[in-house]
Amino acid sequence: MSAMHDVLGYSFNQRAILAGVMIGFLNGYLGGYVVLRRAALFAGALSHTLFPGIALGAFLAGLNPVSALVGASLTALVVGLGAQGMASTSRLDHNATLAILFTAAFGGGLLLLKHLGLYVRIEDYLFGNILGLSNFDLWFSFATGLGAMLILLALQRPLLLFLFSREVAETQGVPVVALDYLMAAILVVTMITSLQAVGSILTLGLLVAPASILYLYVESPRVIMWGGGVMGAAVSVAAVFLSNWWNVQTGATIVLMLGVIFLVSFVLSPQYGLLGQALRRLRPEHTPRSLGAVLRGLVRRWGRPA
Repeated sequence: MSAMHDVLGYSFNQRAILAGVMIGFLNGYLGGYVVLRRAALFAGALSHTLFPGIALGAFLAGLNPVSALVGASLTALVVGLGAQGMASTSRLDHNATLAILFTAAFGGGLLLLKHLGLYVRIEDYLFGNILGLSNFDLWFSFATGLGAMLILLALQRPLLLFLFSREVAETQGVPVVALDYLMAAILVVTMITSLQAVGSILTLGLLVAPASILYLYVESPRVIMWGGGVMGAAVSVAAVFLSNWWNVQTGATIVLMLGVIFLVSFVLSPQYGLLGQALRRLRPEHTPRSLGAVLRGLVRRWGRPA
């Protein structure tokens, strides 16, 4: 308790915890859409476009939080939405156009950084520094995160329909092309919100890992989304304390913790884990196939009279 009190005694840690809750929840929730739609490659490419945007902002207005955020927003939107538009009006698929645009932007960012000599100073934007967030950064994260969450909640039903069957969504009158662009824009906003917390390199882990972990246990999309949000927030807050006690980077601690949880789940998941698959091969008639089945079995066992 004394160690926790010491961490909470500093204002920068208080801001980091608040930011961890907001950013972790938003990423975990949105990650459900990314994982269920199998769009992690697209999200990964977008996360890498933040880097040349930071370089562009530094080239035009010097390296500072505002120029970095504006530059990253512009390049991510141009690459993300541009890839969507080019794929819809040419023979090339979405992955091909995205790969060309994001690698070209990344190469341009490298040339700009070499010209400016900013490799060392840009580290916080590449790997994050949640302990260095200002009050402005906190309010920015809150405003943008709240806006993104409200849009996702308001459009949850058509988004879920679009997520599982584009054709059915079209027959129901859902504007699937507009939703494509909207989801790309929300993804960019979420990554920009996370930029100073976990950086452009690590933001993909915070986005994808919570939903991927839950995807190994449950089938419900809503459980994956809301549970992913709770997991993202909880791990982010825990990482703030651990990074203080261990004197390590908070962003790296967040994605490392999520990676460890994912590896454990990959082995122990009752239905999709390595252990569960091995047990089913040995005793297929007695092995539960889901986390829900495991819990129901435990309830029945505990409820039996002695």
